[in-house]
Amino acid sequence: MASQWRVACVRIPRFPIGAVWHAHSGPTSPTAVQPSAPASTPAAVAPENPHWDTLPIALTEGKRQLLRAVTSAAAHQRVRIGTTVHEARARCAILTVLPWDEAIIARELARATAAFLSASPQVSPVPGAAGTWWIGATGFDELGGERLLALTLQQLARVWHPFARVGIADSCVAARAATWAAAAPVHEPRFVTAGGCAAYLATAPIALIPMPEELREALLALGLRTAGAFAALAAGDVEQRWGVDGLASWRLANGDDVRRPVLARTDVTRRVSTELPMSTATMEPVLFIVRGALGQLIQSLVHDGRAAAAIAITLTLDDGRGALTNAPAHTITREVRMSKPIARVAPLFERCRALLDEWTLTAPVCAVSVAITATAPMGAEQGDLLAAAWRDPAAADAAFERLRSTLGANSVVRPVARDEHRPDLEAAWAELYDVANGKRDNASRQRDCGAGRNHHSGGATIGLAGPTRFLEIPEAVTVETVRGAPRTMHWRGQHIAITRAAGPESISGDWWKAQYARIYWRCESDDLVRDFLLYRDSTGWRLQGWLD
Repeated sequence: MASQWRVACVRIPRFPIGAVWHAHSGPTSPTAVQPSAPASTPAAVAPENPHWDTLPIALTEGKRQLLRAVTSAAAHQRVRIGTTVHEARARCAILTVLPWDEAIIARELARATAAFLSASPQVSPVPGAAGTWWIGATGFDELGGERLLALTLQQLARVWHPFARVGIADSCVAARAATWAAAAPVHEPRFVTAGGCAAYLATAPIALIPMPEELREALLALGLRTAGAFAALAAGDVEQRWGVDGLASWRLANGDDVRRPVLARTDVTRRVSTELPMSTATMEPVLFIVRGALGQLIQSLVHDGRAAAAIAITLTLDDGRGALTNAPAHTITREVRMSKPIARVAPLFERCRALLDEWTLTAPVCAVSVAITATAPMGAEQGDLLAAAWRDPAAADAAFERLRSTLGANSVVRPVARDEHRPDLEAAWAELYDVANGKRDNASRQRDCGAGRNHHSGGATIGLAGPTRFLEIPEAVTVETVRGAPRTMHWRGQHIAITRAAGPESISGDWWKAQYARIYWRCESDDLVRDFLLYRDSTGWRLQGWLD
């Protein structure tokens, strides 16, 4: 499979009502419902054995006896959640009212969870959403694949409701959203393609993204009604306005969900937070705290057999913004991701140091938080010290980080090709991590380098193939020509005779940013070991660089 793991979401509509109804209705049990041949609506169930969702039933709680859950039949009679029993019975005289019973619902949840264990060993009821489960869907390729798993889960869930829904995706949030998809047929499982969570959630209503109600109301007030509209906001703006909770919800809207379906226990949050006794405007105290936090976190990871794949550092700024506006404290979060999961403090600290070296503080720091946001199983590979074929990628990362900490940012680079017509712009130096992440042409991280390609621009091809070394700024030279071709060049006090000149080749373009028009010549000389490249433009002759 393309994804490292997959998760299924099972949603049984109005599950608490069914649990309480069967507990009060006597001998009838949920197992008596035949899940086969689902109908298009609950009313289509056989009248001799009507399903409880076809009856007007409501559950109440609290001293005011407000309705907390209603069946589909009751909703069709305009009975709404949050109304009183008297208001509901004024609209539906035959409404059956039962008390919300946590013990009965918990018992039925345990029964359903035990049933789903026969299909997958990873089963987790969703907190605060009775009737919804996250179930591990990874590793079923040899057992019939995801579709067979989904059909099995749906068959088990239809014991409680004939219209149970199943969705499978890379993330819990996308799998749950798939169970609310309105596409027909309603009884078919929904599958979100691997790597497609963000695209699938783009059109999902904002109500399907877990978040605080205050944040949801604020987004709706701003006209942001879909997860895609929320995900399109900048992460920094979201965190600045709504704090850590808003950033967590923003990540869910992007399909970045760290939750996993488990049975025994959930993975503990690996985070170390420290408040500084005095705010600091320098990074030295922050680095000291980060080093100690990494030591604690890595020790916990090694104990669980895990390795760190991503680390997030959150700095709380002491700019008085929260105190003046009664808003969350001003925090800034940056994240570093490793090319390979590591469970060693030294290389991880070097990555964090490189991140903090590029971090410009706009206010003093009063608190630091270090969290491991993504983990992976710790590799068990071992190698012989004398075996030349065995290499430790973490050691290479640590060496690169030492170079960055000594020489500064953008000191570990590699050449990449660029889609440019000018010879001096056909290649660039790119930060090593940018290349690994597939980024190209980042103006803040690249500078020109020499790696030319052949040009075909209507004139004669002068042949720029092979390694080149271009001057950072082309130097003005004096050139004597014979019938338009260069024959001698005066450069840095030297008189260089040109024995052969290939050309001319005219290159022009970039009228929308920095228009140029040049005539290139590739020249050879007995006075120089390598060929060199000359061009003439409106300002005169210039030496571009050297060619091997």
